[in-house]
Amino acid sequence: MTTLRDITLQCPICGTWFVSRAAAETGDAAGTRTDFHRRANGPEPLAYLVHMCSGCGFAGVEDDFAIEAASGASAALPRDPSAARPEESVLGSEKYEAAAAIAERRGEGPRAVADLLIKAAWCCIDEGDVEGERFFRRKAARALERALARYDDVPREERAMSTYLVGELWRRAGDDVQARVWFDRVEGEVNDADTQRWIVALAAQQRDRPREWLG
Repeated sequence: MTTLRDITLQCPICGTWFVSRAAAETGDAAGTRTDFHRRANGPEPLAYLVHMCSGCGFAGVEDDFAIEAASGASAALPRDPSAARPEESVLGSEKYEAAAAIAERRGEGPRAVADLLIKAAWCCIDEGDVEGERFFRRKAARALERALARYDDVPREERAMSTYLVGELWRRAGDDVQARVWFDRVEGEVNDADTQRWIVALAAQQRDRPREWLG
Protein backbone atom coordinates (compact mmCIF):
# COMPACT_ATOMS: atom_id res chain seq x y z
CA MET A 1 0.00 0.00 0.00
CA THR A 2 1.20 3.51 -0.79
CA THR A 3 2.35 5.51 2.23
CA LEU A 4 3.19 9.21 2.22
CA ARG A 5 5.59 11.35 4.21
CA ASP A 6 6.39 15.05 4.44
CA ILE A 7 9.78 16.17 3.13
CA THR A 8 11.40 19.59 3.33
CA LEU A 9 12.99 20.85 0.13
CA GLN A 10 14.88 23.98 -0.87
CA CYS A 11 14.35 25.31 -4.37
CA PRO A 12 17.66 25.41 -6.29
CA ILE A 13 16.42 28.40 -8.28
CA CYS A 14 14.94 30.87 -5.78
CA GLY A 15 16.07 29.37 -2.47
CA THR A 16 12.55 28.97 -1.05
CA TRP A 17 12.13 26.25 1.57
CA PHE A 18 8.84 24.35 1.42
CA VAL A 19 7.24 21.14 2.64
CA SER A 20 6.02 18.61 0.08
CA ARG A 21 4.22 15.30 0.31
CA ALA A 22 6.27 12.39 -1.06
CA ALA A 23 5.61 8.70 -1.60
CA ALA A 24 7.54 6.77 1.04
CA GLU A 25 6.46 3.32 -0.16
CA THR A 26 4.35 2.06 -3.03
CA GLY A 27 2.19 -1.02 -2.98
CA ASP A 28 2.20 -3.95 -5.34
CA ALA A 29 0.93 -3.34 -8.85
CA ALA A 30 -2.78 -3.94 -9.37
CA GLY A 31 -2.20 -4.17 -13.11
CA THR A 32 -0.61 -2.40 -16.06
CA ARG A 33 -2.55 -0.59 -18.77
CA THR A 34 -1.67 -0.92 -22.43
CA ASP A 35 0.09 2.47 -22.31
CA PHE A 36 2.42 0.94 -19.66
CA HIS A 37 0.68 2.79 -16.82
CA ARG A 38 1.38 0.65 -13.76
CA ARG A 39 -1.54 1.04 -11.36
CA ALA A 40 -0.87 0.65 -7.65
CA ASN A 41 -2.87 -1.57 -5.37
CA GLY A 42 -4.18 1.31 -3.28
CA PRO A 43 -3.68 5.10 -3.49
CA GLU A 44 -1.76 6.16 -6.59
CA PRO A 45 1.73 7.49 -5.73
CA LEU A 46 2.39 9.25 -9.05
CA ALA A 47 1.40 12.75 -7.94
CA TYR A 48 3.78 12.49 -4.98
CA LEU A 49 6.87 11.61 -7.01
CA VAL A 50 7.31 15.18 -8.34
CA HIS A 51 7.41 18.43 -6.37
CA MET A 52 6.86 22.12 -7.12
CA CYS A 53 8.42 25.15 -5.45
CA SER A 54 5.72 27.39 -4.01
CA GLY A 55 7.89 30.42 -4.70
CA CYS A 56 8.94 30.30 -8.35
CA GLY A 57 7.22 27.25 -9.83
CA PHE A 58 10.33 25.15 -10.37
CA ALA A 59 9.26 21.49 -10.50
CA GLY A 60 11.01 18.14 -10.60
CA VAL A 61 11.71 14.95 -8.72
CA GLU A 62 13.33 15.07 -5.29
CA ASP A 63 16.87 14.82 -6.67
CA ASP A 64 16.30 17.93 -8.80
CA PHE A 65 16.12 19.97 -5.61
CA ALA A 66 19.63 18.90 -4.59
CA ILE A 67 21.40 20.56 -7.54
CA GLU A 68 23.30 23.82 -7.34
CA ALA A 69 21.21 26.86 -8.22
CA ALA A 70 23.70 27.98 -10.88
CA SER A 71 23.17 24.83 -12.94
CA GLY A 72 19.48 25.55 -13.40
CA ALA A 73 19.43 29.32 -13.34
CA SER A 74 17.43 29.56 -16.56
CA ALA A 75 15.06 26.71 -15.72
CA ALA A 76 12.49 28.48 -13.55
CA LEU A 77 9.14 29.26 -15.11
CA PRO A 78 8.15 32.94 -15.31
CA ARG A 79 5.78 33.39 -12.38
CA ASP A 80 4.09 36.19 -10.49
CA PRO A 81 5.09 35.68 -6.81
CA SER A 82 1.66 36.91 -5.72
CA ALA A 83 0.10 33.95 -7.58
CA ALA A 84 2.09 31.33 -5.69
CA ARG A 85 0.06 28.53 -4.08
CA PRO A 86 0.94 26.12 -1.31
CA GLU A 87 2.53 23.03 -2.87
CA GLU A 88 -0.15 20.75 -1.46
CA SER A 89 -2.84 22.59 -3.46
CA VAL A 90 -1.14 21.93 -6.81
CA LEU A 91 -2.50 18.98 -8.81
CA GLY A 92 -0.17 16.19 -9.88
CA SER A 93 -0.85 16.95 -13.55
CA GLU A 94 0.15 20.59 -12.99
CA LYS A 95 3.42 19.56 -11.37
CA TYR A 96 4.31 17.23 -14.23
CA GLU A 97 3.33 19.85 -16.80
CA ALA A 98 5.66 22.35 -15.11
CA ALA A 99 8.44 19.74 -14.89
CA ALA A 100 8.03 19.02 -18.62
CA ALA A 101 8.29 22.72 -19.50
CA ILE A 102 11.43 23.03 -17.37
CA ALA A 103 12.95 19.91 -18.95
CA GLU A 104 12.36 21.45 -22.36
CA ARG A 105 13.97 24.74 -21.30
CA ARG A 106 16.97 22.81 -20.03
CA GLY A 107 17.33 21.04 -23.37
CA GLU A 108 16.80 17.56 -21.92
CA GLY A 109 15.31 16.34 -25.20
CA PRO A 110 11.82 15.45 -26.40
CA ARG A 111 11.91 11.92 -25.00
CA ALA A 112 12.35 13.18 -21.43
CA VAL A 113 9.63 15.76 -22.03
CA ALA A 114 7.28 13.08 -23.39
CA ASP A 115 7.81 10.91 -20.30
CA LEU A 116 6.74 13.76 -18.00
CA LEU A 117 3.73 14.63 -20.16
CA ILE A 118 2.57 10.99 -20.13
CA LYS A 119 2.67 11.10 -16.33
CA ALA A 120 0.65 14.32 -16.39
CA ALA A 121 -1.98 12.45 -18.44
CA TRP A 122 -1.97 9.57 -15.96
CA CYS A 123 -2.52 12.01 -13.10
CA CYS A 124 -5.52 13.44 -14.95
CA ILE A 125 -7.17 10.02 -14.78
CA ASP A 126 -7.22 10.17 -10.98
CA GLU A 127 -8.23 13.84 -11.11
CA GLY A 128 -11.25 12.98 -13.26
CA ASP A 129 -10.10 15.37 -16.00
CA VAL A 130 -10.89 13.65 -19.30
CA GLU A 131 -10.02 16.63 -21.50
CA GLY A 132 -6.78 17.23 -19.61
CA GLU A 133 -5.83 13.59 -20.08
CA ARG A 134 -6.37 13.81 -23.84
CA PHE A 135 -4.52 17.14 -24.02
CA PHE A 136 -1.42 15.71 -22.33
CA ARG A 137 -1.57 12.50 -24.36
CA ARG A 138 -1.52 14.53 -27.58
CA LYS A 139 1.41 16.63 -26.37
CA ALA A 140 3.27 13.50 -25.25
CA ALA A 141 2.66 11.80 -28.61
CA ARG A 142 4.07 14.78 -30.51
CA ALA A 143 7.12 14.97 -28.24
CA LEU A 144 7.81 11.25 -28.68
CA GLU A 145 7.38 11.63 -32.44
CA ARG A 146 10.08 14.31 -32.38
CA ALA A 147 12.35 12.02 -30.39
CA LEU A 148 11.89 9.22 -32.94
CA ALA A 149 12.51 11.65 -35.81
CA ARG A 150 15.88 12.59 -34.30
CA TYR A 151 16.69 8.87 -34.30
CA ASP A 152 19.66 9.01 -31.90
CA ASP A 153 17.33 10.10 -29.09
CA VAL A 154 15.80 6.62 -28.88
CA PRO A 155 18.11 3.56 -28.72
CA ARG A 156 17.63 1.15 -31.62
CA GLU A 157 16.34 -1.63 -29.36
CA GLU A 158 13.66 0.70 -27.93
CA ARG A 159 12.34 2.21 -31.15
CA ALA A 160 9.63 -0.42 -31.70
CA MET A 161 8.24 0.09 -28.20
CA SER A 162 8.35 3.88 -28.50
CA THR A 163 6.62 3.70 -31.87
CA TYR A 164 3.92 1.51 -30.34
CA LEU A 165 3.51 3.98 -27.48
CA VAL A 166 2.94 6.88 -29.90
CA GLY A 167 0.14 4.84 -31.45
CA GLU A 168 -1.40 4.01 -28.09
CA LEU A 169 -1.20 7.65 -26.97
CA TRP A 170 -3.07 8.76 -30.11
CA ARG A 171 -5.63 5.96 -29.67
CA ARG A 172 -6.33 6.96 -26.09
CA ALA A 173 -6.52 10.62 -27.15
CA GLY A 174 -9.30 9.66 -29.58
CA ASP A 175 -7.41 9.86 -32.90
CA ASP A 176 -7.77 6.39 -34.41
CA VAL A 177 -6.33 7.48 -37.77
CA GLN A 178 -3.00 8.59 -36.27
CA ALA A 179 -3.02 5.56 -33.98
CA ARG A 180 -3.29 3.16 -36.92
CA VAL A 181 -0.45 4.91 -38.76
CA TRP A 182 1.90 4.40 -35.81
CA PHE A 183 0.76 0.88 -34.96
CA ASP A 184 1.48 -0.10 -38.57
CA ARG A 185 5.06 1.22 -38.25
CA VAL A 186 5.96 -0.94 -35.25
CA GLU A 187 7.03 -4.06 -37.17
CA GLY A 188 9.41 -2.00 -39.30
CA GLU A 189 11.21 -0.78 -36.17
CA VAL A 190 11.86 -4.24 -34.74
CA ASN A 191 15.55 -5.14 -34.53
CA ASP A 192 15.20 -8.53 -32.78
CA ALA A 193 12.22 -10.57 -33.91
CA ASP A 194 12.54 -13.12 -31.10
CA THR A 195 12.50 -10.70 -28.19
CA GLN A 196 10.20 -8.08 -29.74
CA ARG A 197 7.50 -10.32 -31.18
CA TRP A 198 5.24 -9.33 -28.28
CA ILE A 199 5.26 -5.62 -29.14
CA VAL A 200 4.28 -6.36 -32.75
CA ALA A 201 1.39 -8.51 -31.49
CA LEU A 202 0.38 -5.82 -29.01
CA ALA A 203 0.34 -3.16 -31.73
CA ALA A 204 -1.90 -5.35 -33.90
CA GLN A 205 -4.21 -5.99 -30.94
CA GLN A 206 -4.55 -2.29 -30.06
CA ARG A 207 -5.14 -1.40 -33.71
CA ASP A 208 -7.83 -4.04 -34.32
CA ARG A 209 -9.25 -5.16 -30.95
CA PRO A 210 -7.99 -2.72 -28.32
CA ARG A 211 -7.91 -3.71 -24.67
CA GLU A 212 -7.45 -1.63 -21.53
CA TRP A 213 -4.97 -3.84 -19.67
CA LEU A 214 -1.92 -5.91 -20.48
CA GLY A 215 -2.07 -9.64 -19.84
